[in-house]
Amino acid sequence: MDRSWITIKDYLHPRYLVGVKEFVEFAYLGKDPTYKLPCPCKGCNNFEDQTMEIMKSHLCGGIVESYTRWVYHGERFEDSNDDENDNIVLDEENSESDDIQEMLNDVGTANFGENWRNSGEHNRDIPNKQEGEASKFLRLSSKAEKSLYPACDKYSKLSFVVHILHLKTMNRWTCKSIDMLLKFLIQVFPMASIPSSYYDAKKLIRELGLKCENIHACENDCALYSKENESLDHCPNEKCKAPRYKSPGSKIPRKVLRYFPLKSRLQRLFINKEIAQDMRWHKERHVPKENTMTHPTDSIAWKEFDNTHPSFAKDPRSVRLGLSTDGFNPYGNMNNAYSIWPVILVPYNLPPWKCLKDLFFLLSMIIPSPKCIGNDMDIFFRPLIDELKEFFDTDFETYDVVVGEKFMLRATLLWTISDFPAYAYLSGWSTKGYKACPVCLDETTSVYLRNGLKCCYIGHRRFLPGDHKWRQERKSFDGKRDLRQPVRTLSGEEILQQLQEFDQMEFGKAPELLKDKKRKRMQNQSNWLKKSFFF
Repeated sequence: MDRSWITIKDYLHPRYLVGVKEFVEFAYLGKDPTYKLPCPCKGCNNFEDQTMEIMKSHLCGGIVESYTRWVYHGERFEDSNDDENDNIVLDEENSESDDIQEMLNDVGTANFGENWRNSGEHNRDIPNKQEGEASKFLRLSSKAEKSLYPACDKYSKLSFVVHILHLKTMNRWTCKSIDMLLKFLIQVFPMASIPSSYYDAKKLIRELGLKCENIHACENDCALYSKENESLDHCPNEKCKAPRYKSPGSKIPRKVLRYFPLKSRLQRLFINKEIAQDMRWHKERHVPKENTMTHPTDSIAWKEFDNTHPSFAKDPRSVRLGLSTDGFNPYGNMNNAYSIWPVILVPYNLPPWKCLKDLFFLLSMIIPSPKCIGNDMDIFFRPLIDELKEFFDTDFETYDVVVGEKFMLRATLLWTISDFPAYAYLSGWSTKGYKACPVCLDETTSVYLRNGLKCCYIGHRRFLPGDHKWRQERKSFDGKRDLRQPVRTLSGEEILQQLQEFDQMEFGKAPELLKDKKRKRMQNQSNWLKKSFFF
């Protein structure tokens, strides 16, 4: 059924009115008109039940645009998925342009700079191994420009492979079915450059350098099936013991973490002369301004890290990373509760006008979860933390095209960027309750509003200059003067000392584990919820 009318803003448009009529008829098929169903108008948003006539009148004032799967009005979830997939394929068939070349340009620019097509001119002195990295993109570009067969102007070999793999994903084809399809197409079009199997098709795409590791996870977020748990078929947590696979005889996991290794992507930053020079910008070309932070290198965290680890700071090519993550609903439909958490890393060695461009954002992980991942986030960060430890403790031999020699690449994570709820999951400090402030910690000043049923955070005058007139003010504030000094920032050693006295929480969402997670907080007890994976 056509649902394009949902996005029409003119609610008196004939096409919109016809769409409303068809929707109401579909919803009440075989039902009494006086029967009440959830109304998807903008006012009710499927929370209020209405009769047929009232629903029709409400919809004349607009429908919730995200409600494209009519699961509350008789449509099966599987049918809505099929309709959605049909629409996607139809859009692709009507597309007038091929975005494959644009995709190659984005990936090539991110890895090798704007002049990556001329990498042979810039990188004449690169050893064969490093030269191969750039030449892969040149070969891939030539395949993208080469037509699938002599008379075909619409599809290249690469675009054909991308479309075939996309169809496989959207329609849930098995590997065997796509192998049979490719062999049949080769027989029908012997002159075409068609891969002979699903393996060959993936091999072609793999040259993009987008390696992905699929790591199985417990469906209750208790553990990953990697390293010591790799051979297990059930969760190692005794209170969970959930099965790893969907059914006893299959090898289809219940939950999968997608992890994208960092090593090769960081090494490729130094293959192109332009980017390799920019990776030194913070040390060689950055001009600091007094009392002004023009680049993260001017921050206290950067300077403190350099003083603590002089061997790391000695080489300006050592990579400083920032991490950001947040959950979102990939379906755009708030009625379908699902949360997915991408984890992104940003190299801050680059100049400000480059480090915040999406071309240099490094997608590290995709964490799936039907519900908010919460404090169990630590489980999924294990592969990333292990690789970051390797980068800090172990030197990775990397070729630098600027000086024409190899050097030992190191990397570290300096900080995280997130909203307040995600900050609690990452740090382990609860951002709720009387001591929610992650700056003041145990010195947070707060009161409970009995009528508003919320905590109110006060005492901010302590951060004003000592002679500020508001420090002596009583009437405009809480009836008291505030002569306290600003809160002292705790050192890493002091925070670790607090965490040593803290009992680590048990991760997971199994029913037995959830019973033990609710703990009563004693008076004057710290607001730590867990010892974060960063510590």
